[in-house]
Amino acid sequence: MAPWHSCLLYLLVRSLSGTPSNSPGQSRKPWVPVAPGEVVEMAGEVCKFSEQPLGWWEAQESCDQQFGHLALGPPAEVLALRLRDPVWMGQGEDPLPKPLQRRLLTTAALVFGEKTAERAAWLRAPLPALAALTACVHVQWDTLDTGSRGAATLFSLAVPALANTLQLRAFAEPEGAVRAALVVHGHHTPFLPAFRADGHWHHVCAAWEQRGGRWALFADGRRRAGARGLGAGRPVPPGGVLVLGQDQDSLGGGFSERDAFSGNLTDFHLWARALDLAQLRRARTCAPPSGDLLFRWDTSALDVAPSLLPMVPVRLFCPVPSEECPTWDPGPATEGWEPCIQPQPFLCCYRTETYKGLQDVQSWPGQDVISRVNALANATVLSPDPLSEVRGTLSLAEASHFLSIVERVLAKETAPLGPAVLLAAIRFLKRVASLSAEEPKPLPGTWEQLGQGVLSVASLVLEERLATPWLSVSEVVGGPMALVACVHHRPLLSTTFTSEQSRMHIQRCHAAPVTQPHLIPGLEVRSLHLKEASLGGYTFTLPDGHPEGPGHIHISEGEVRQLLGKDLSEVTMIHSWFTSSIFQHTVKGPSIGLQTPDSSEEDADRSQRFISTQMGSAIISSDVWDASGEVSIAVTYHLKHQAQAFLQKLVEPLCAFWNFSSNSDTGGSWDTTGCSVTAQYPDSTACFCNHSTNFAILLQVYDIQRGPEEESLLKTLSFVGCGVSFCALATTFMLFLAARVPRSERTTIHKNLTFSLASAEGILMASEWAKANKVACMAVTAVMHLLFLVAFSWMLVEGLLLWSKVVAVSMRPGPKMRFYYAIGWGMPAAIVAITLAVSSPGYVAAGHCWLNVHTDAIWAFVGPVLFVLTANSCILVQVVIVTVSSAQRRARMLSPQPCLQQQMRIQLWATVKPVLVLLPVLGLTWLVSILVHLSPAWAYAAVGLNSFQGPYIFLVYAVCNPEVRSTLQRMTEKQVAEVCTCRPSWDGRTRSNPASSPRPPGPWEEAQDGPSALAAPGKHTAGRGTHGPRIPKTFSSIAEPERLAVELTAFKTAEEEPEAQQPSHERIRIQVFVTLRLPGCLHKAHGSAQQVCRNKSDAVVPLRSSDSAFVFTEWVCC
Repeated sequence: MAPWHSCLLYLLVRSLSGTPSNSPGQSRKPWVPVAPGEVVEMAGEVCKFSEQPLGWWEAQESCDQQFGHLALGPPAEVLALRLRDPVWMGQGEDPLPKPLQRRLLTTAALVFGEKTAERAAWLRAPLPALAALTACVHVQWDTLDTGSRGAATLFSLAVPALANTLQLRAFAEPEGAVRAALVVHGHHTPFLPAFRADGHWHHVCAAWEQRGGRWALFADGRRRAGARGLGAGRPVPPGGVLVLGQDQDSLGGGFSERDAFSGNLTDFHLWARALDLAQLRRARTCAPPSGDLLFRWDTSALDVAPSLLPMVPVRLFCPVPSEECPTWDPGPATEGWEPCIQPQPFLCCYRTETYKGLQDVQSWPGQDVISRVNALANATVLSPDPLSEVRGTLSLAEASHFLSIVERVLAKETAPLGPAVLLAAIRFLKRVASLSAEEPKPLPGTWEQLGQGVLSVASLVLEERLATPWLSVSEVVGGPMALVACVHHRPLLSTTFTSEQSRMHIQRCHAAPVTQPHLIPGLEVRSLHLKEASLGGYTFTLPDGHPEGPGHIHISEGEVRQLLGKDLSEVTMIHSWFTSSIFQHTVKGPSIGLQTPDSSEEDADRSQRFISTQMGSAIISSDVWDASGEVSIAVTYHLKHQAQAFLQKLVEPLCAFWNFSSNSDTGGSWDTTGCSVTAQYPDSTACFCNHSTNFAILLQVYDIQRGPEEESLLKTLSFVGCGVSFCALATTFMLFLAARVPRSERTTIHKNLTFSLASAEGILMASEWAKANKVACMAVTAVMHLLFLVAFSWMLVEGLLLWSKVVAVSMRPGPKMRFYYAIGWGMPAAIVAITLAVSSPGYVAAGHCWLNVHTDAIWAFVGPVLFVLTANSCILVQVVIVTVSSAQRRARMLSPQPCLQQQMRIQLWATVKPVLVLLPVLGLTWLVSILVHLSPAWAYAAVGLNSFQGPYIFLVYAVCNPEVRSTLQRMTEKQVAEVCTCRPSWDGRTRSNPASSPRPPGPWEEAQDGPSALAAPGKHTAGRGTHGPRIPKTFSSIAEPERLAVELTAFKTAEEEPEAQQPSHERIRIQVFVTLRLPGCLHKAHGSAQQVCRNKSDAVVPLRSSDSAFVFTEWVCC
């Protein structure tokens, strides 16, 4: 064969085999499947391929014993391309619970075999009228009945008027998927995937109710399909006949081979109501709910066709061995579900840092202890390599024997144990905890002996001398709470109780006498009959505890009745308790999930400084299990704590539980969600939690900064200062209303600010009287929250207006007040409404009417306040910069070469003046409240400054406000003028009526209504006994929004002097308002003054500058 023929054939073979050819300059490694036990490094993660396939639960336990976890998502491409078969996937947040114990049910099954019209089973009793129903049956589909052989009927219900009243039909696809559909009153649902024809038993249920026509299909404890509108409003008529395995074309008959079922049926149940998912799962575990049960599987209540006899006994595991667990298939690169008991390969994954640390364990000290244990046991009990897979299984007797050896060696060891021994012991405890009651008849006392060994080894590992090794391996093993989970592991405690033994109590034995028995770790498992506990509830008492005092857990009779309402008759109660200084490390560092009260607002309210959180009590665990799994119930517990150990400190107890799912890196953290303090005593605390788990009392320790006398003084000063501020603000608001100050943006903002702040402080003073009523306290808290937010929002608006008039110099007209009202009132109302909707239960603090600082509700006030103070601080800095630069330009124009002292005085005054004027309305005095936790002096400073805010606003913006003063002066003059018209003049003549002999208006009266103020005025001399109009001599700190950025306004005031002392010339004062934002403004002002004084012989002389935040100049014409 020619060479080119060989090359062509080689390329053809490579293309058909799917192996890509390498392009020039490239080198591609050949595809190699991942080998058992191979470790693959990826970005930030290391995964190890399993050496042997296992079921899902066994794979999860294997990874856990190697201190890893199942792959939580699709593997990276570098690993996915090398996988050939599906692999198990883990579930990090909500792992699948392994059943407490698989029940073995032996029952009779109907074997239908091939499709035929002769095999059927009838319910002997006719059915009543049904407005809702649920039917469940265990199905084993015939694996040969796949493809195009037609749909089969699992069961059918017919009434005299309609044969197809209700049917459950299904067919198997060639790939093995079984599709099911429900027929109600002749209406057919689509065929949807339900389970697989794999030869296993599957639990299939159909539920329907006439209200809304709701229907649903379930298979193996999962909802497969469901919708509304199927046979709505039409109940099933009475007199119905139900047949298993056949479709009825007539009442109780009319069977056909085409619609017959092929396979096996058993355990059929029928209810006269629609069951929910939890109830269906209990039915799947061979514990069907008894409420509204029309038919329980009983072969004696069936009429069976002779061809189905005799029925075949079958053994079912409850739950059946067809539970599905998540997988990842590398072929289509998709996630799927497979039966959990089916062996599959899997990946154990680690963080890169954790894996490298576990690799170095064999070099750590303590290997001699591990070797000694293995030599005594003549087996590998403690593995020196934590990354190796465990081979073989343990029997209960072997586990008890090995535990006794480990306990004996650890108890005799005097030298400090290293982290290698700690990891090996924890790994062996996890292996023992995964054991289940698979032995048919364990020897008497085997479980007690095993539990005693686990508890003793766990107690030795939790001794205080191992605190340092625990710190080094805490992130790897998940902390000491992982050890509590091992002892509390449900397969370990899956003892089958009998009438002779319904309780197992285990407690660690001590050779030395113990003075505090309640601190000895222990474990108790009890079978509880709910009917017996329904009268007074159930109380578990710790050793040395009291059923009505410290040291007990109580389940109320209401919770027991709820369990009875779920068709439960018996549950298993599991309690354990531990105490060790090792647990103190669980409340330190990043693993703690509690909110540390370190905000200045909380410190100011509590008059103390937070120091730390301490473990205050023993850790007590409480779990309730039924046949199908864990049952969550509310409990109350009362535990002792060591508050007296913190002398001269304030200790606040917290009711907390360990949340395993809150932090996967550290094994969880303490949490307070759903738990609250119900009663507090000097050395104990009673708590309520709406769930059952691992509980403890945590103590938050505070350093007391103020004594009772000082705290009382501060409260008195705060109340008095708040009252003074309230009176000043109320007076200011009334002056704004009574004086009828001309409407402008500035005055409107002042009115809203004074009103909201005065209202908030008034309600604050009266809030003490609302503490007794919970509803009133909630209302007062919400109103105060709203009003204080409104006050701070208008402080922000003050800053925005100041920015637009001084810094940005906005000259564009527009509806700004709408925007300001949205900020001032709309935004606070939205914040309060959202806060009430989201955190209503924890909105109000305990003991006083204000926001709860222990919840996120306090941030609905602190967050906006901090934002307002930050924004206004930035605005004030910009205003000071503008004012200082304007003062510098003015000084250079008035004096080309001013001295250094004069420059410093001008700049200092230009800096201090706006700060003093603007501090109260911008709310910057509240900044001092952030520092109150540092010293009591800051607390007094905060009380004084916040109390002075109201009087300061009254002085600056009411007393010294020229608009208010001029308005009040005009009102006074008007009243005096009205009085004077009724009195005789000094010369005895009656004053003429102004209406009959009107006085011609003066030049300054004309200037008030138009721009004629700059026109040449006529000479005006005030006559005796007349009161000419007075013009304000100063301006407010905030410019009128109607004025331009650079505006010149001149006012002339005739000085009032006695007629005998009138000089030959008239002294005229001219005030010119100038906002110095452009060069040359002062020259324009000087020109305006000259225009007014153009008929005067003297020069125009600058008199003085204004005392406001804006610059204006007074000129005097002499």
